[in-house]
Amino acid sequence: MNFRPSYPIKTERLDLRPHRMDDLDDLLAFHSDPEVVRYVPWPVRNREQVRAALEVKLTQDALTEPGQWLVLAIELRETSTVIGEVLLKWDSDINRQGELGYALHTGYHGRGLAAEAARAMLRIGFEDLGLHRIQASVINGNTASTKLLERLGMHQEAHLIESLYFKGEWCDDLIWAIREQEWRSK
Repeated sequence: MNFRPSYPIKTERLDLRPHRMDDLDDLLAFHSDPEVVRYVPWPVRNREQVRAALEVKLTQDALTEPGQWLVLAIELRETSTVIGEVLLKWDSDINRQGELGYALHTGYHGRGLAAEAARAMLRIGFEDLGLHRIQASVINGNTASTKLLERLGMHQEAHLIESLYFKGEWCDDLIWAIREQEWRSK
């Protein structure tokens, strides 16, 4: 498979698109924020670390084999500002599984923007990639994410006790998921 969406993917207020090098300052604004990175698998980053991460993201605009992530910038259309990132992993071709991820600048929390971007990625996963199930992994205590996933129609399927050594401590991992039939019935 060689899947590359037509960009930008437009939602009501957002353009989801591949990253560009000129996203650096916008990314730095939230990659360097301890509140944003508290529950994501990267540390607080300085400018050079964000630049290195961005160089990898530049190549993540298509899916050609299982195990790859589609990583898109969340651009607020009215200001052309990158306010976050949304990700979809193609986990398995045989089992038609995927994984959802996202990070959003704290200045844009509480407006439904992360849900808008995540909903678009679920649509891509189910309608374009033909996935059967998409999951999200959440560190226990990340109530904003669990509320978001619930709004998306996802259900908590598992609570894995101290299954992740995350940022220097053992953490519980909450597995949330939605199946294609649930998505289509919404």
